[in-house]
Amino acid sequence: MDTAPDAVTAGPDRDAAHESTRERVARVILECGPQTAGALAERLGVTPAAIRRHLDAMVAEGIVGSREQRIRGPRGRGRPAKVFALTDAGRSAFHQAYDDLAVSALRYIRETGGEDALEAFARRLVGRLEERYRSVAATSPEGEGTSALAEALTEDGYAASVAPAGAGEQLCQHHCPVAHVAEQFPQLCEAETEVFSRILGRHVQRLATIAHGDGVCTTHVPRSEVVAASKDEPQPTDHPTTSSATSRTGRNSS
Repeated sequence: MDTAPDAVTAGPDRDAAHESTRERVARVILECGPQTAGALAERLGVTPAAIRRHLDAMVAEGIVGSREQRIRGPRGRGRPAKVFALTDAGRSAFHQAYDDLAVSALRYIRETGGEDALEAFARRLVGRLEERYRSVAATSPEGEGTSALAEALTEDGYAASVAPAGAGEQLCQHHCPVAHVAEQFPQLCEAETEVFSRILGRHVQRLATIAHGDGVCTTHVPRSEVVAASKDEPQPTDHPTTSSATSRTGRNSS
């Protein structure tokens, strides 16, 4: 007889306990990668038998999938253990629940504090990533800061890449974990663009966003030498030249 700590009496409380355990299972797999049933049981403090019941149900619903564990080096006797990973449907369902919560929280901030409070929160939220991204870009070889930033973004689930474009580069984010939230609160995109600009040390321009219906979030990053050259160019004077004055009046001033 199974004596799993999450086994409770039948009824609404039992369903709630099972849902909580499944959410914990999904979170561990999402944050730590594919897991064996034994590893999940140890991490969550639940018996292996109880974990397997949850995993069987999640596999049946298409939330997780299983495969043989990849073994590096010589294999021992017996079949490799199964590991469980979230499917695309499982990831979408997991993120959707948090998207709904985030949207509700941001609406509350806007209703109680106004647009200024919302913008301040967006900057603070995105700013948490700035320190790590900045250190990655700062330690990269000269001229490779954008590529280093793309690698850091990819590690955070943005599937980023860099492509040459005219007098600079295009930083492309092919996936956005917060697209559903940013669709209603573009302040998140604006705050992210400000962070990119500070990290790379130059003005960047956001050309497209997934949240606005574009296929890719695209940011133009000018080359550093182009930025330096533009700063060295003489600034226009406040007084119009004779030719410009003539073009406006249609006649010479003489």
